[in-house]
Amino acid sequence: MKSRLTLFVLISILFVTSCKEKKEKPIVPNAVENVSSEKHAKKIKLIFDTDANNELDDQHALAYLLLNGAVFDVKGITVNATINGKGIQGHYDEAERIMQLCNLKDSLPLLNGAEGNFKEISENFNPNDFDGKDGVDFMLEETKKDTIIIVAVGKLTNIALALKKDPSLAERTKIVWLGSNYPEPGEYNQDNDTISMNYVLNSTIPFEMVTVRYGKPSGTDAVAVTQDEITRKMAGLGPKATEPIMGRHGGTFETFGDYSVNLFTHIFDEAHIEANETKSRPLFDMVALAVLKDNSWAETKHIPAPILIDNTWIERPENERQILIWENFEKENILKDFYETIEFPVFVKGSY
Repeated sequence: MKSRLTLFVLISILFVTSCKEKKEKPIVPNAVENVSSEKHAKKIKLIFDTDANNELDDQHALAYLLLNGAVFDVKGITVNATINGKGIQGHYDEAERIMQLCNLKDSLPLLNGAEGNFKEISENFNPNDFDGKDGVDFMLEETKKDTIIIVAVGKLTNIALALKKDPSLAERTKIVWLGSNYPEPGEYNQDNDTISMNYVLNSTIPFEMVTVRYGKPSGTDAVAVTQDEITRKMAGLGPKATEPIMGRHGGTFETFGDYSVNLFTHIFDEAHIEANETKSRPLFDMVALAVLKDNSWAETKHIPAPILIDNTWIERPENERQILIWENFEKENILKDFYETIEFPVFVKGSY
């Protein structure tokens, strides 16, 4: 009797221990999503505002965004027109091409924002009828539903118009902007609508500036790739599109990797791009998303919001409004993650 009781107790202990171990060590069905969930308990909800047809960094940023579904929850994409890119329709069409290459065309909202600049649109402003209304209204309505940030990688016209139409936008979102050579003058996104940038800087909306800094190691200009590297690493990379696209330079493409190679092949033939000795181009806009994904890939600092007057940055040390500056980006980690994202995509979920 005693031996039977002892055996029963031993079996019971083994059973309880086994159940406890199974409970404490669950099976992980998707390693990629699990790793992401450790860094991002909640996905980053955002609207992406882009001049998609400007050169080639917007396209790479958009593909990186759409194939990072374990990290980003994309509510929609808005476009604006800068000097290059064949007007607002050209920017819309290029964004749509990248969405198709990622098999997400018609799965996410894609809307036109402003073609003109803030000064000309805001004069005699009619909130019910203005250039950029569709994209601006989308930003205003989506940010009322949830905590959503806006990542802007072109001029800031859409953001300034949204603030003009509804100043309460400043209380429910933040702007992460790829732009400016601060503290030096110049830079494409900034120069396309300086007045909109100053309008945003003088508002109360939380604002983060992901610096460009042409020719400096501290800006996103340093996160550059050569044409040879792109040809070697990107050819054939990425998911196969259900329907091929016709590229902006002609030709048909079924993967973003092949389209990336084509964009790099043609970029130095375009009048506004000068080839350097290594034929390299920075992936500026992609970096703004990468540092949101992993903020250890850059350094940040808060400063009193400056203002740009006559193409000169004026510091305002007494200004209580603080903005965040991103600088000193970890090129190797960012590019490694970019290539891995295209090779091992996790699609964002459509909202339609």
